[in-house]
Order: sequence, then structure tokens, then C-alpha cells
Amino acid sequence: MKKIIYAVLCVIGIVLPYYFIFFFFQENGLDMALFVNQMFANSFARSFSMDLLVASLGLWALIYFETRQRKIRFWWVSVVANFAVGLSLALPLFLLLREFAVEAEPSVDSV
Repeated sequence: MKKIIYAVLCVIGIVLPYYFIFFFFQENGLDMALFVNQMFANSFARSFSMDLLVASLGLWALIYFETRQRKIRFWWVSVVANFAVGLSLALPLFLLLREFAVEAEPSVDSV
């Protein structure tokens, strides 16, 4: 059940951010300077931008420590997703990959 929830959150985490980004680029073209400027346009926007930055750093720390404890295949895709889409995809994607790794681990009972 966890994997289904994480997979659904991955889809939502792609669709919702890109829905709004699509309209931004449709209205403004590929004006990245304006894009970054609007990310920090006021205190409210700066608050959200900093919140996402710190949360992303937290995710990277989680990825670092979890991949040292478990063999999580394709963990790096979450880092790429964090840059390409955002935390809304990267976090549920990493949690999904982690679930696959946990399931693949031998259980304590079978040892």
C-alpha cells in the first residue's frame, strides 16, 4: 500500500508543479531571470523558496544516510528529480525506491 501511495504522489508531484510552470513559460517564454526573480519577489515567495531549499537539503541528507544503510538502487534519480522537477517528486520517489530496497532485504526470521 505504501508503494502505491508513493507512486501516486510521484505523479501528482510532477503534474502540479509543471502545470503552473507551463503557464509561466507560456506567458513569459524561457525568461529564467524573471523566473528566479519571482521566486524571491516578496517575503512570502522567499519563505516558500527557502523552505523548499532547506527541505531539499534534508532530503539529500536522508538519501546520503539511507544509502549507506541499504542498497537502494537508482537513488541518484531522486537527486536528479529534485533539480528537474522539485521536492514534490524527489521525496516520494526516494521513499518509493527505499520501499523496494526494504522489501528486498532478507528478513530477520529467515536468517
